[in-house]
Amino acid sequence: MSRRLIFVGPPGAGKGTQAAILKDRYDIPHLSTGDMLRASIAAGSDLGKKVESIMAAGDLVSDDVMVDIIKDRLSAQDCENGYILDGFPRTLAQAESLDAMLDKRCCGLDAVIYFEVNDQELFERVAERAKNSGRADDTADVLKSRLATYRQQTAPLLPYYEAKGLIKEVDGMKDIDTVAKQITEILA
Repeated sequence: MSRRLIFVGPPGAGKGTQAAILKDRYDIPHLSTGDMLRASIAAGSDLGKKVESIMAAGDLVSDDVMVDIIKDRLSAQDCENGYILDGFPRTLAQAESLDAMLDKRCCGLDAVIYFEVNDQELFERVAERAKNSGRADDTADVLKSRLATYRQQTAPLLPYYEAKGLIKEVDGMKDIDTVAKQITEILA
């Protein structure tokens, strides 16, 4: 059975953690745009150089660049049975481009999993993650900027996908195993 999923929620909500668990369970790739962009930066590619300063400031990479990256990635053979999109779409324009892309392929989304988490928990999680990750964007100031950007540009995706009947909410405040169980039940 195909699983075409989007994980939506504020930065630090646990989307990447859950995607790592579920990709193995369903044998589908976890497509993290953040990981793709960080890999481009590490490789010193032209794209990496272009987006490095944007990401360090907590800003979003332009829609056209992200759409091209995702379009290319979704055409890969390992995405035939589904995927988990994490970090895309982040804007309504990206969501509309994704819908058009999927319509051409005659395969829509199965669900949009929304991770509900309060701000205090997010700051605690990012502070903890910063101790282990070494990521330049794991600071309180960058998180504040990313949360503001999320609320302005990404949160409008919720009513967009709600109108399509795709939103499935999980309590991201719960422990990792409980959230994974919630998602598995949604997909059953």
